[in-house]
Amino acid sequence: MSKEYHYSYPHPAITTDIVVFTISDGGLKLLLIKRGQEPYQGSWALPGGFLEPNEGLSECAQRELREETGLKDIYLEQLCTFGEPERDPRERVVSIAYLALMPTPEQPEAASDAVAAIWYSLDDLPALAFDHADIIALARKRLLSKLNYSSIALQFLPDTFTLSELQKVYEIVGSEQLDKRNFRKQITSMGVIEETDNLRRNASHRPARLYRAVCRDHVQFIK
Repeated sequence: MSKEYHYSYPHPAITTDIVVFTISDGGLKLLLIKRGQEPYQGSWALPGGFLEPNEGLSECAQRELREETGLKDIYLEQLCTFGEPERDPRERVVSIAYLALMPTPEQPEAASDAVAAIWYSLDDLPALAFDHADIIALARKRLLSKLNYSSIALQFLPDTFTLSELQKVYEIVGSEQLDKRNFRKQITSMGVIEETDNLRRNASHRPARLYRAVCRDHVQFIK
């Protein structure tokens, strides 16, 4: 900006918080960090932190996730804004929450003001700092909703995959078993995947056809 403007109206601080999901060991996992500073020092929380003056919102999310966990190159979309007046004991803080998905659970490396970073089972979460339990609940709801009308499930998979692997993603995220024949009919009719010329060979099963994505949701990637 070419000019600086000063207003007497109070300015709330802005943060970003990132809800990172992955699938591992047959279940949905969530990335949490252990806070190294007050408030809530020693408590578990979502990765995130304060927006810098000349930084965009997605840039802040990218930087905070990189700095606190070392993770990058993953699916990222804006989730919701959380701004209840008493959500942070330090001052009035508005947080922009992001939803992020990883195909494989890379090992996070805690740094910056995070003293630990661990993948937790979504069904066995510890007590959480701030209003992060509410943020996670909304992220899970958004993920489940988008499963029914988008190709978001593909973000959990590598570039090529079998239909059985894709069905397993739907079953894990949706917490229900699906009929194999109906699932394959529905997913192929969506036009978001296509066959490749390659097969995955397994000594105990007949070879399975590999597929790839034709269309994925609009994606921002953390670099």
